[in-house]
Amino acid sequence: MNDLPAAFHISPVPAPGPDAVAPPVFRGIYGMPMFVTIPTADLPASVDFWTRGLGFFDLFGIPGQMMHLRRWAFQDVLLVAGPRSATAPAVSVSFACVLDQIEPIAEALRAVGADVEPRDTAWNTRDIEVITPENARVIFTAAKVFDPDSVEGRNLRAVGIDADDNESHV
Repeated sequence: MNDLPAAFHISPVPAPGPDAVAPPVFRGIYGMPMFVTIPTADLPASVDFWTRGLGFFDLFGIPGQMMHLRRWAFQDVLLVAGPRSATAPAVSVSFACVLDQIEPIAEALRAVGADVEPRDTAWNTRDIEVITPENARVIFTAAKVFDPDSVEGRNLRAVGIDADDNESHV
């Protein structure tokens, strides 16, 4: 046990479960604890991809220079005018979502020309990975319901994570 307080009450990410509901759009202004800045040679095209394909919305911008996009609270992206990276970086940025958003996000990405397929991970999530027009590697990740008898449940238990741990964090 540690002395650190649980911070789950400030997170917009709902507890995993079949009835998990995505949080509402948050248009408020706050001190951002973390955000991603991505240079783009074509700001309007990037904004279109991120809004139509990835489900972000325009929070505010400076025409021709920068657009601040958001999805959930604390999921902020700044698209800034600048040269596009020649290659996708080794680093990726992951955004939490809920399970019932995975397929609609995949469909929206396909509608804007991305070739994506959801995949299940060994750490009990379902993910979609896409390389954006700016060459950023973006992953949407949704926690699956913890089933201690599943392969993933046994894998997690083998590294010291059990159902009791999962339940104590919600």
